[in-house]
Amino acid sequence: MVRDGLTADEVREAADALAGRALALPEVEGAGVVAAYVSVGAEPGTLALLDALRARGVRVLLPALLPDNDLDWGVYAGEDSLTRVRHGGRMALYEPGGERLGPDAVTAADVVLLPGLAVDERGMRLGRGGGSYDRVLARLERAGARPALLVLLYDREVVAHVPEEPHDRPVDAVVTPSGVRRFR
Repeated sequence: MVRDGLTADEVREAADALAGRALALPEVEGAGVVAAYVSVGAEPGTLALLDALRARGVRVLLPALLPDNDLDWGVYAGEDSLTRVRHGGRMALYEPGGERLGPDAVTAADVVLLPGLAVDERGMRLGRGGGSYDRVLARLERAGARPALLVLLYDREVVAHVPEEPHDRPVDAVVTPSGVRRFR
């Protein structure tokens, strides 16, 4: 996996490039509410982007993992507001420390930033395997919400094909350190 061989400097440089590219997207520039996530480990970094969005006055929603793998949401109030939470034997996640808004809060988002391991030429995203974001996408569809769906990845994680399940939905674009690729 690409991420395993990255140095801390490479992860930081990629995070800065990703933030710059994402912030320049028209959907992000015009957004009032962005649902995002806090990157962990060698995932493409999100903190610079979260802070820049917040500085623009954007309401940034962050997920909190529920016991059934669904996601609740809270407002990002800066890096100091994050709580490190370990869920069972899995990796620790950084979650919003304040009030919980409920799983449906994501339906108010203008943009949803999705984590992933890869995306293919059709815009199909390979997630981390927990199904949390599949639930988010289904919730958005049921609510008739149509936010821009963006995935943040490293350049080499845009691949020819990823496995697809019947419930999978394509993203609108992938943002990498070197550019943006739109799918629909």
